[in-house]
Amino acid sequence: MIDIEITKKYALYFLVLVYISGSIGFVLKPSFFGLFTPYSLLLTGFVYLIHQPYNDKRFLFSFLAISVLGFLFEVIGVSTGLVFGNYTYGSGLGLCILDVPLIISLNWALIITASFSITKNYFDNKYALLFVASLLAVLIDFLIEQVAPKLDFWRFDSGMPGLHNYIGWFLISYLCGLLFYTPLTKSKFMPSIIILALQIQFFGIIYLFT
Repeated sequence: MIDIEITKKYALYFLVLVYISGSIGFVLKPSFFGLFTPYSLLLTGFVYLIHQPYNDKRFLFSFLAISVLGFLFEVIGVSTGLVFGNYTYGSGLGLCILDVPLIISLNWALIITASFSITKNYFDNKYALLFVASLLAVLIDFLIEQVAPKLDFWRFDSGMPGLHNYIGWFLISYLCGLLFYTPLTKSKFMPSIIILALQIQFFGIIYLFT
């Protein structure tokens, strides 16, 4: 009989290995390792969710809803420039619909829910929690923005994003936290901090060594 908890633990170990090897691979041969980016994000989403209360329908609905909202805001952003500024996606994130990669919606949900999960352990006040969680999500985005053009994820017309982009990220993160506050309070701390730490490690290494 398969021990689910041990399987979940090994899945997390495997994800750590994927991120460490992937960051090194991107530094050495980005054209090859870049092909695996969408699959790595899918794996990240899977491992994250199996460590969360996946049997809680409200939590799963919230995660899915944040993914959909993130995708819709990206579609609006790409087509109008109103949400984040003027930018276009490259080929690094795989299949696009309406000029937006489908996988980006998953990363929206991962960053926002993980930021919320970490922050809720330190703040009892709802609005302080929402503010700090949204700020944490913006800081993660700030790091990703530094290397996104190198990885052919997306490019801003002006070269790098301006304040417009980060205000958009903050407001959307805050809105998502506000809408789904109660279900997100059930999210688990440890897998969330590991996922964000892996993203920081991955993009940090690429930023420093490419």
